[in-house]
Amino acid sequence: MPINTLATWHQVAKDRDIEGLYNLLDDNVVFHSPVVHTPQEGKAITAKYLSAAFDVFFNESFTYVREVSSEGQAILEFEVEIQGVKVNGVDMISWNQTGLITEFKVMVRPLKAVSLIHQNMGAMLQAAQ
Repeated sequence: MPINTLATWHQVAKDRDIEGLYNLLDDNVVFHSPVVHTPQEGKAITAKYLSAAFDVFFNESFTYVREVSSEGQAILEFEVEIQGVKVNGVDMISWNQTGLITEFKVMVRPLKAVSLIHQNMGAMLQAAQ
């Protein structure tokens, strides 16, 4: 029976559940970061980026404000305030027939937010090494 990908993603994100995140990712998942120009390929690196994002993005102000989905894909628009900067962005998620995420792309605006996220994500990823 396939995973309910969106419901599982929302629960994993809410709980910042690293193990649940890892279990939701396909082995060959591709992650597209708003601050890294090359796609990051594979479960380990994608889990690393998304785990860091849990700490940077998912504070008490984080909220998904819109969700558009069809079979095997969804776009989730979010808003969050990080260090006084209002951030607006989208998570674009694709998954396979079993419900495992095969692609995850994050886009953010405004430019000031991209710079702040670049700085904060860099610090989180450096600390994780």
